[in-house]
Amino acid sequence: MKKFLAILVATLMVFSVISFASAADYTIRIYSNSNSTERVNWLIDAAKAAGFTISLDDNSVYSGDDKAVGAANENKDGDLIFGLNEVRWSQLVNGQYENLTVMDWTPSWADKVGDYKFDGKAYGLVIQNILMLYRTDEFGTNGEKLHFAHWADLADSSFKWYRQGKVGGTTNANINNAMLYSFTDPESPAGGIAIDGWKTLWKYCAKGENTGDKYGLEPLIRGDVQVSTFYSSSLYGEITATSGNSAYEHPLFGVPVGENWDLVDIDDGTYYIAEYIGVLDRAGRSEEETATVKAFAEWFGSAETQIAWSEAFDSYPCNADAASALFNEVPPIYAVKNCSLTTVPGTNMTYAEYVGAHSTEWTNIMTNLGFYWADNANAPAEPDWDNLDWATLTQAKAE
Repeated sequence: MKKFLAILVATLMVFSVISFASAADYTIRIYSNSNSTERVNWLIDAAKAAGFTISLDDNSVYSGDDKAVGAANENKDGDLIFGLNEVRWSQLVNGQYENLTVMDWTPSWADKVGDYKFDGKAYGLVIQNILMLYRTDEFGTNGEKLHFAHWADLADSSFKWYRQGKVGGTTNANINNAMLYSFTDPESPAGGIAIDGWKTLWKYCAKGENTGDKYGLEPLIRGDVQVSTFYSSSLYGEITATSGNSAYEHPLFGVPVGENWDLVDIDDGTYYIAEYIGVLDRAGRSEEETATVKAFAEWFGSAETQIAWSEAFDSYPCNADAASALFNEVPPIYAVKNCSLTTVPGTNMTYAEYVGAHSTEWTNIMTNLGFYWADNANAPAEPDWDNLDWATLTQAKAE
């Protein structure tokens, strides 16, 4: 349950002028993949009320974490970045982008975000995870409880499920991360994934339903599939909005506990990401201007601002003070076990770090082999798994 009094108080605080630092006469240039028009407009207005002037492009200019960080790297005019995920932030912090350097910075709320931090560099704002959902009514399992040991077990089930229709995209990538989790093999030439993992992912594609929807909640709401995938942020809001919409003949009901839907119980848990914020070292920026940028980051990650942001966009804050102010208890969709921070056997890396080390190879493999075709009637032939040149497949396709 939401604590509405806390939300109201925090929202009033966010939209009042505060005094983290003098904003001087400086426009803070921001890059983010969390840049829907609604988010951009909200943040510009809230920042202005707090004494900051910011510049942030919405997703009509660029969309996705790779495009956001790519634009920042190319334009070389960024003051800070927020959003992305552990994979991209590990690349940023480790200096893998030629023109991007993350400055040393520790906000006053650094101890409130738990493990969601790159100490002294970047700190978590919002937690998200990828969820496997199913209908429990006559359009789903008729009351049968679903339990899998691994995400990939879905591919061997008899249920009808939605699957995405393209390789790219953050949500799509996180579905793949969850699917491949149980197949890590640091010795495998196939991008550090056992070949059985790629066989299983192919089966998931071949037997799944690409309904043409960008995300998996719509076909589940329509009753077109029994099992589907969706990200946690906005799930409750989408279900609430469509449950009362006459355009939907068979909507889902119930939040935070579903009346005719539930989460698949998966032993491995699921793949979490956190969206972080970090300050960039921008050439020619004065010390006063840098202080202003850091003050904005301090304000944006504060409990008061994150309460208002989370309430506006149905997300879950990393900041423990914000989360405890918003909720009496952890919502079920965020109580799922987190596999992204577990250590991969045979390595000293978390699974999120492992994904970061291999994600480019995985994208190349899926692209080169033709995963996620749009039309099952015109599906490509299944690869000859015993005779593949993985050294070539893990590289980008020649243009």
